[in-house]
Amino acid sequence: MRRDHWSAREREINEGSCGRETKLAMACAASSIMFSATSPKPYCFSLKSTPFLGFPVAASSKPSFRGKSLVSTNRTFQIRCQERAVVPLEQRWMFEQSEVNGPDIWNTTWYPKAADHINTEKPWYIVDATDKILGRLASTIAIHIRGKNLATYTPSVDMGAFVIVVNAEKVAVSGKKRTQKLYRRHSGRPGGMKVETFDQLQNRIPERIIEHAVRGMLPKGRLGRYLFNHLKVYSGPTHPHEAQKPIDLPIRDKRIQKQK
Repeated sequence: MRRDHWSAREREINEGSCGRETKLAMACAASSIMFSATSPKPYCFSLKSTPFLGFPVAASSKPSFRGKSLVSTNRTFQIRCQERAVVPLEQRWMFEQSEVNGPDIWNTTWYPKAADHINTEKPWYIVDATDKILGRLASTIAIHIRGKNLATYTPSVDMGAFVIVVNAEKVAVSGKKRTQKLYRRHSGRPGGMKVETFDQLQNRIPERIIEHAVRGMLPKGRLGRYLFNHLKVYSGPTHPHEAQKPIDLPIRDKRIQKQK
């Protein structure tokens, strides 16, 4: 017989002790196991209170369940049932109604609910496009429409605001883009390609220039088409959205204004 094999007596003791532990653990549905022993260092589960959650979280000390160690030491096992952990009343505002009895340990990533992005509660911004560089203005507008300036930004959810642009016919471009920048559209028929310069389109439909620039900076798909409805572009200083009480669009880019 090899030396490293357990004897038949040791195997019998080990199987008997493991069977008793399994039966005791199944006897209590919501239980916390406390190991008490005569030795100065018993195996136990320590309850540590986290500063954020405010209620104890069990942390094990890696006990060993070998039959040989159980026979050599006089350790007694006790199982004590306790109630399920409940979030304190002063901290329940941090959790949903379904998580009052404890946090959802399986889904820890926050995701916005329907109540977090209601259109009637979203802010409205207004910006005057007079002498503002087209690309820098469009990128700032797209950031606020998508909601990238918010801490709750979620790529797949509409978290942004509404943006109103006035004086669209006075938007500026740098360099020789007034004559070199081309806009193409196609009627769908053979040979139906229409090409016009920035200057020509600005004289014909000035709103389309800003709409084209912002649309290219939004997602391509169903969400992008929905977000594009948050952009309101008008030629002239007036707009029909006074009831929404728009505020000035915050612009951090100092190079957005064309230097004369």
